[in-house]
Amino acid sequence: MTNNPFDDVRMQVMWNRLISVVEEQALTLVRTAFSTSTREAGDLSAGIFDRKGQMLAQAVTGTPGHVNAMGEAVGHFIREIGPENIFEGDVYITNDPWRGTGHLHDITMVTPSFHKGSLIGYFASTAHVVDVGGRGFGPDANEVYEEGLFIPIMKLMERGKVNRDLVNIVRNNVREADQVVGDIFSLAACNDTGHRRLEDMLREFDLDDIDHVAEFVLEASRRATLERIAALPKGRAHYAMTCDGYNEDVTLALTLDIGKDAIHADFAGTSPVSKFGINVPLIYTKAYACYGLKCAIAPDIPNNAASLAPFVVTAPKGSILNAPRPCPVAVRHVIGHFLPDVVLGALSQVLPERVPTEGASALWNIHMSVRARTDAILAEGAKERAEMLMFNSGGTGARPALDGLSATAFPSGVHTMSIEATEQIGPVVFWRKELLPGSGGAGTHRGGLGQVVEVAPAEGYEFHFNAMFDRIANPARGRAGGQAGRGGSARLDDGTIMRTKGRQFVPGGRRLILELPGGGGHGDPKSRDREAVRSDLADGYVSLKQAVDDYGY
Repeated sequence: MTNNPFDDVRMQVMWNRLISVVEEQALTLVRTAFSTSTREAGDLSAGIFDRKGQMLAQAVTGTPGHVNAMGEAVGHFIREIGPENIFEGDVYITNDPWRGTGHLHDITMVTPSFHKGSLIGYFASTAHVVDVGGRGFGPDANEVYEEGLFIPIMKLMERGKVNRDLVNIVRNNVREADQVVGDIFSLAACNDTGHRRLEDMLREFDLDDIDHVAEFVLEASRRATLERIAALPKGRAHYAMTCDGYNEDVTLALTLDIGKDAIHADFAGTSPVSKFGINVPLIYTKAYACYGLKCAIAPDIPNNAASLAPFVVTAPKGSILNAPRPCPVAVRHVIGHFLPDVVLGALSQVLPERVPTEGASALWNIHMSVRARTDAILAEGAKERAEMLMFNSGGTGARPALDGLSATAFPSGVHTMSIEATEQIGPVVFWRKELLPGSGGAGTHRGGLGQVVEVAPAEGYEFHFNAMFDRIANPARGRAGGQAGRGGSARLDDGTIMRTKGRQFVPGGRRLILELPGGGGHGDPKSRDREAVRSDLADGYVSLKQAVDDYGY
């Protein structure tokens, strides 16, 4: 902050303008993306960085795993490319899980921003692409080399000239070449939009660079975050969670130390790496652990390098939360999405009035490889194959004063793809997509409901799908007397039980039925407001038996 109130107002106006710049950057990606995960679900991030690679502002549209990991990734780009090799018109690319956002399916793009011939900062963006080759989007690989094409930090464009060799390599190593290459250029276009809007801002305010506004943004954010930490009770808290893992349970253990000007989250005691692709690179662990801390402690303070800096996250190397290369990491989100609930569980001992209970957390992503049956006669022009991805969410945990949210993606924040949009890109039929009654944990405040998704190959087709589901054997726990949410399940309509992880087959004529888990309840169910129970009954959220047995109705 400055000593001149008029200068502070001017800086605040320019800060708000930076937010609008990155919002338009993100919307360009949404509007030009080829894949439904970006276009429909918003599985992306966009942000502006100063010359040192420090994140100044991020778009609201985006996921914490992308945004916070990208905040560290830009520094890797600057070091790898080298300041002497950064030119106007350059665009840089990677999907390195350890220096990007955690797995090969995320493409991160960084574009240096020049004004009047001088480097003034960077724009960065990330999006999930539908395919990167290899085994496809699933947890079955035993090394990252099996999971797809690995693009190291390199130049997609130099001085405006496209690296056609790189584009050709990508095109010939993925199943959906047009979608993937299209998304790569969409990422480059969105960064260019951010750069052009920033130039407009600099001309309007008669500035040569963004150094002064960057200093203001970072100092104000740092000071505000430290004030929030200073107001917390000091001490140590522990929490542990068990999740399903792949064939064996995984323990996530946390020790949280709250100091005067920093909070240290240490995941010592967590399970070791898995031989399957549920492992998490440390950059992604940091992203979601910091998000959990920020949600509870400083949710209204802008998310940037300075507001994240007081949160220190560590995990033992070789643990499932600090998996070294070449561990498989394709579905790192399954374990990574539990980390905010682990962090919030520890904070519940310090801030019980502010922290929700455990929720479904991990997205129930389903990647379908749809193929025409060999005996099928297809209509002229019909697709013979398609790679399709859909996100689905269970219920969130109840809050100390409110019910949980039903079928809501916390902590990822993505939207689900509409079934209409999904059916347009491939030969599948959705027969049901509705809330799952009774799945929210009972409590004074009820956990959010999961949902039922029923999908089948269209006539003449069959599909394999990659399961990456959790909260089946270990449902979300309640708190303060609240009950656990219902665990999930996956089966065919003939009763065949499907595995929770890995590649499986759905033949023509069969339907895959997914029942997603609910969130945990908060407080004694018998203390729930009678009118709230009546409303739940009327809405079909609970059965009469549940109302009597759980709530004493």
